[in-house]
Amino acid sequence: MSFETIELDVDSGDRVATITLNRPDQLNAFNRTMCEEMARAWRIVKSDDSVNAVVLRAAGSRAFSAGLDVKTAYGQPENVWNHEDPGESLSPKWQKLWKPVVCAVQGMCTAGAFYFVNESDVVICSADATFFDSHVSAGLVCALEPIGLMRRIGLGETLRIALMGNDERVSAETALRIGLVSEVVEPDQLWARAHEIAAAIAAKPPSATQGTVKAIWESLDKPYRAAMEQGLIYTRLGNPLGKAELARGDAPASEPKIR
Repeated sequence: MSFETIELDVDSGDRVATITLNRPDQLNAFNRTMCEEMARAWRIVKSDDSVNAVVLRAAGSRAFSAGLDVKTAYGQPENVWNHEDPGESLSPKWQKLWKPVVCAVQGMCTAGAFYFVNESDVVICSADATFFDSHVSAGLVCALEPIGLMRRIGLGETLRIALMGNDERVSAETALRIGLVSEVVEPDQLWARAHEIAAAIAAKPPSATQGTVKAIWESLDKPYRAAMEQGLIYTRLGNPLGKAELARGDAPASEPKIR
């Protein structure tokens, strides 16, 4: 599991894999190498039966990610119809990974960094986190990231972030209020808290948690009634498996916590 731009660690005891964006000197901006390595990491995690949940985090304190590294060429094909969306490689859902992903954001999170945030299942941030999208300030159409963001925070807040560009920073407090994150912690507690959440999820029957992730995300692309019908099918498929895992002691029952 050797990588140049990321780190991948597996805690077999907690059944949690941790992926760390590791280009702090470049504000963890992604280049083609990171995109390829993220796709590889998602595939490794997907096929590892010892992993039930994932933490996605970033090295350094200045930024979670500054999006695409504009100082290096991404390298698109000359044929415009063969251009690729980097988000496909960065996204666990494009890789058909249904293991829950907990994303921990610190510092700056901008532009293409929303690829990571948009397709994580639980997002928390440190009190010093700021979110914004710089596309329009650079004369670029802000088109791809808002599509995923809109599913998380709604049309109005998404348009404000997309159109304000560099002229507005969404604070951690505002991110919590609009539903961009579900929890704010102190910077020195961020990684530990993300792992704690992931470990709690990983302790549940994996057939239940992965079926839940798959059912909810796939419902976003379907009309209400069709989503309900498909969700019913998933309960019929997953419930016997999850109950069997619980009975075998694969996932011990845990005490409820109040948030």
